[in-house]
Amino acid sequence: MRVTVVGCSGSFAGPRSPASSYLVQAEAGGRTWSVLLDLGSGALGALQRHLSPDDLDAVVLTHLHPDHCVDLCGLYVTRRYRPAGPLPHRLPVHGPAGTARRLALMYHGLEDGGMDAQFDISTVSDAVPLTIGPFTVTPYAVNHPVEAYGYRVEADGAVLAFTGDTDTCDNLTPLLCGADLALVDCAFVDGRDTVAGIHLSGSRAAAAAVLAGGVRRLVLTHLPAWNDPEVCRAQAESVWPGRVELARGGRTYHV
Repeated sequence: MRVTVVGCSGSFAGPRSPASSYLVQAEAGGRTWSVLLDLGSGALGALQRHLSPDDLDAVVLTHLHPDHCVDLCGLYVTRRYRPAGPLPHRLPVHGPAGTARRLALMYHGLEDGGMDAQFDISTVSDAVPLTIGPFTVTPYAVNHPVEAYGYRVEADGAVLAFTGDTDTCDNLTPLLCGADLALVDCAFVDGRDTVAGIHLSGSRAAAAAVLAGGVRRLVLTHLPAWNDPEVCRAQAESVWPGRVELARGGRTYHV
């Protein structure tokens, strides 16, 4: 399994990275399967450095804040208004309840029928796995002001865990347990951000991974441009027994 950080900036696109988007790929059946976790603000442009949007097999959304889903509007345009004509197949899009309506509202003036001709939108449920080609994708409801999910992605015995946006919650344990690679929210800074129920800080991200057990690589992500990443890393390393990594746009992990 290959995991490419398309975008990892928190809450809005930053000067070095778009907002949340992660491309997960694996070989099966003689071809490459490509699933996108989130498609936040600015991410569609960066995605095209890694593959044609036409070649996506599915998009899975953690939640419906714009920094995680707004570029689906642009993806719709690439599929619907191609000079060669609309793509003939619908792209599966999995997300929280209300995903279809939210996308239609974001795309002002959308034609009758919404995005149904291009997107096959379905609703995820807590701990109910999805099968997408070689991937088993399990959503876990997490702690954010809106309905939100982290995703555990498994293929060929490898495990990726992506928390999406969350504060500390019980579901982080089954989500992160035994993950080969854990991409964990770190939008908050200890001592600065005190509002509960929104995001993890570095120390709370590391504590969740330690509690889950068996996490091999801890990568902090969703860092807003106003954060000092090294401060976040240091706060995580005060808890994590090893080196903590920082997500970087364009980086590919082999899991």
